[in-house]
Parts: sequence; structure tokens; C-alpha cells
Amino acid sequence: MQIGLAGKAIIITGAASGIGAAVARASCLSGADHLLLTDRDGPGLQAIATELRMPFVQADLMDIRAPADIAAATIRHFGRIDGLVNAAGLTTRAAFTDGTIALWDSLFTVNARAPFFLMQAAIANMQTRQSPGAIVNIQSVNAHCGLPELAIYAASKAALSTLTKNAAHAHMADRIRVNGINLGWVATETEDRLQTLANGPDWLAKAAATMPLGRLVEAREAARLVVYLLSDTSSPLSGTVIDLEQKVTGAPG
Repeated sequence: MQIGLAGKAIIITGAASGIGAAVARASCLSGADHLLLTDRDGPGLQAIATELRMPFVQADLMDIRAPADIAAATIRHFGRIDGLVNAAGLTTRAAFTDGTIALWDSLFTVNARAPFFLMQAAIANMQTRQSPGAIVNIQSVNAHCGLPELAIYAASKAALSTLTKNAAHAHMADRIRVNGINLGWVATETEDRLQTLANGPDWLAKAAATMPLGRLVEAREAARLVVYLLSDTSSPLSGTVIDLEQKVTGAPG
């Protein structure tokens, strides 16, 4: 089975590090030669864009203009949008006991509003050209319920999960496939910073010891699944949300 992305113009958000960077690298290994990389982290974005020799747009998804600017840049560089990976996201902790309006607004803006309008722009371009396309949204297993300290984050990812299925249903006849991945605990750079501050530098070894496989899910594993969902090989799969974790939702324990 050959999984290839050659010739496809694909937007990858959150590309400076973590899942987004892993997706960008995996896409290139799968033949992608038309990637538009975007992130708010300028130096990190510049580094991976230079590494992969791809164009980039520094943008903060808190900015209401960012989705339109990113889509316009992609069309300017490649003439079209064939794929979109919404990998950018905030993981700010907030429970019912300490959540604030500001935290709610920031989490929903980046995790739900920006992906919606990026999907809107991609779908509009695909419809105008009457061409098929693929969208992959990076979600979270917390969307099923979530830890107490992730209440607002979980809600924002649940919103994205619903948008994934809604878009897939609405645009099935347009041959636009939309799928999501509910990620579990992944050892990304951001997670390492957060966990090191909260639990010390040996947090990863302690966390790994509690997992069935003796390790956390890796960013490259998530990236492989993203590439598959972007590729024509996964057609006609659409409207699915895949849990990529070491636990089965609903299983005892």
C-alpha cells in the first residue's frame, strides 16, 4: 500500500513544534512538496520551514484575521488548498473551581473558532474548484470527559470533534473528507515544559511506568496517522474520530 501526498497543497498549523512539526516532517517523507507551515512561534517556525524548505506564515490564531490570512497565503503560494491539518492548540489548565472568562475565550478561540474558519476557507476553495480534499483535526481523548483540571480544554476539543463530524456530513457529496484524531498523552516539547514545572524533570519516566506500553504515545505515531488520513489511500473514510491512546474508552479500570 502506497501512501503519498505528492502534489497536494496542505496547510499545517502548529507546525513549529510537537504534533504539527511531526506532521510536517512525515508529510515531506510521504512526498508532500506543497506545504504551508504556520505557527505563532516565529523562531521555531522559521527553523522547520528552513529544514523542510517550505513557505511559512507566522500567525497567532487568537487573531480573528489569522485563518483568512493563512488561507490566502496558501492560495498565493500554490494556487489552491487540497488539505488542512489543524494541529495548533492551547492546553491551559482550568477547572470549574478556577476557570475564568478569559481562559474560556482563549481556549475556544484557538481550539475551536480558528479551526472552524480555517476549515471554512479550505472547503470554500475546494468547492470553487470542484476538487476533493482532506482535513484532519487534532483533538483530544479529554473530549470524552476530561480531567477536572481540563474542563474548559475538554469542552473546546469536544466542540472541535462535533465540527469534524458536521463538516464531514455537510460536505461528503463534495468529496471533502474530514476526520479527527483524539490524542492521548503525547510527549511533546510543550508537554515536557508543563510537566517538568509541575512534576520535576523525571516526570516522563514516572508517567511511562504507568502506561500499558511502558511509554507515552509519540508524536511521530500521531503524524503517521495524519498522513494516512490526508492521503487518497484512506478514501472514502470521513466523519471518523479515532482515539490514539493506550486505553479503550468505556473499558473498566
